[in-house]
This record gives sequence, structure tokens and C-alpha cells, in this order.
Amino acid sequence: MLSCCVLGGSGFLGSRLVARLANAGHAVTVPTRDPERCRHLRLLPTVRIIHADIHAPGVLENLLRGADVAINLVGILNEPGRDGAGFRRAHVDLTRRLIEACGVAGTHRLIQVSALNAPGPDAAGPSTSHYLRSKGEAEALVRASGLRWTILQPSVIFGPGDSFLNRFAGLLRLIPLAFPLAMPGARFSPVHVADVVEAIVRAIRDPATAGRTYPLCGPDTFTLRELVAMVASTLGLRRRIIGLPRPLSRLQAAVMDFVPGKPFSTDNYRSLLTDSVGGTEGLRELGIQPRALRPNLPATLAGAGLTGIRDSYRQLARR
Repeated sequence: MLSCCVLGGSGFLGSRLVARLANAGHAVTVPTRDPERCRHLRLLPTVRIIHADIHAPGVLENLLRGADVAINLVGILNEPGRDGAGFRRAHVDLTRRLIEACGVAGTHRLIQVSALNAPGPDAAGPSTSHYLRSKGEAEALVRASGLRWTILQPSVIFGPGDSFLNRFAGLLRLIPLAFPLAMPGARFSPVHVADVVEAIVRAIRDPATAGRTYPLCGPDTFTLRELVAMVASTLGLRRRIIGLPRPLSRLQAAVMDFVPGKPFSTDNYRSLLTDSVGGTEGLRELGIQPRALRPNLPATLAGAGLTGIRDSYRQLARR
């Protein structure tokens, strides 16, 4: 049995990973600033929920004492401002703190979940998003850490309760007849959340994965227009999807920068300039047969609630 500390353990990916690790008998610590978000994880007997601010000095060192593995799932898609400071805090600064804390606590194994096609630390220019650049900077810190690290780089992750396809599902239900879509030609190789969970578990189990980076992609590539059309068709909604050219996409993003919750932002627009595509080599090297999107789309769009997450727990436990 291993002792694992999972940062970001209360989220979409984290909840499923924590359940999988707990069902395998591992002791799992999940720090969170909002314990109510983790109520569903309290049902798992080997999971310890800790009320903590992981950005505060000394907190990570205490959390990691006795831990065999640190797993960093923390990621944000938008920030309160527009200068990249929020992304640097969540991705770069936290990763630096985590590496230092691992050294102090004696935790030598680190699993870092990054993003597909995150650029190197020297990337610059208006076409590079703060999101991708900060993910790349965090990867560079991990590689130079001296720890036994593994980096996983998923494309967009889908599954019951995701914040990508289910967000479009909600928008399609709200907007009748015609649906204006920014960056319709952006391409993705969506990867199922269960495959990403399995990749993390296998990286933990297999010492040979240390020092390696694994891109995680599904078997098929789609444009954003194709994905939104598939969502509409699955929901039985007749919508005309109007693809916006880049200038209008950029304008829409600039306007949405000031909408509460930022359903779309300038940084999202810049991220979409880099296609999130790749082959399935990463999953196959880990011995995982990647799930396709189409047969799993109905369950993805039907399982946004807690019931869907619990069903996913049961499926993961049976694997």
C-alpha cells in the first residue's frame, strides 16, 4: 500500500483518481480549501480530507510527510486578471513549492499532469497563451527537480461531468436556432477521463515510467465545430453552427473577458491557436487501449451530477 498526496483531488479528474487509488487500498490525502467539495470522497475509507491552503508557507511540507507519491493535478483554464499572474501562481509557483516540499519531506516520486503541446520555457509571442506557457514552465521545473518524476500531457479530457463538452451542451440548450462558435477549426484528440486515471495509476506502479513524458490522446481527432455538432446531435437539438472567423473569435473573447465566470477569454482564444492533437503512443506505451469519443458521448452528456461520478467510481473499481 502506498501513501499518496493528491493536489487537485476534489476536481473532475482528481475525484476519479482518488476513488481509484482508495479502491486499490492506497492511503490518499486530499488537501482542499473547501471540504464541502469533497463530501463524496469521505465515503472512501482510506481517504483523508485536509482543510488546507496549499499555497501557504509550510503547508505542503506537512502534508507530504510520510507520503510515497505526490500527484499534482492542479490546473486552471482562466484567471481573474489578464496578465498571466493567476496562471503562474497556479501552475508555476505551486509546482516550485511542491518540488521544494518533496525535498524537505523526503517524497521522491512526483506525477505531474500537464497539458498537450505545452511549449518550452522560452516560448513567447502573442500566439502563446498564458495557460500553455505556464504549463510548459512547470514541466521544466519538474524535469530539473532531481525527483523521480513522470509528466502526463493529456489533450482535452472528456467524461461524465466534464467542463468541456458539458459546457457546450448547456450553451446549446440555452441558445436556440443558431450557435455562434469561436475558433471552429481548432482541433482536439479528446481523451477519456478513465484512460487518464489509468495512465496515472500505471505511472505510479511502474518504476520505468520515471523520467518520461507521456502525451495522452484519444484515437480520433475532431475540429471544435465537429465536436459541438456531435453534442447537439446527441442531445437531439437542431442548431445551425456558425463558425466565426479569427477576427470575430478574438473580438468575442475580448468581450467575454469581462463576463462573470469567463465562459470564453482571450487566453482561451490563444490556447485554441495551438491544436491539442497527437497520436495514441503515450497511452499505448502504458498498455492502455484508448476509448473513442463517439460511443462514450451519451454517457458523457448524461452524467454531470454526483450520481454519474459515483457510477464512474464503481466502473473504475471493477477494472
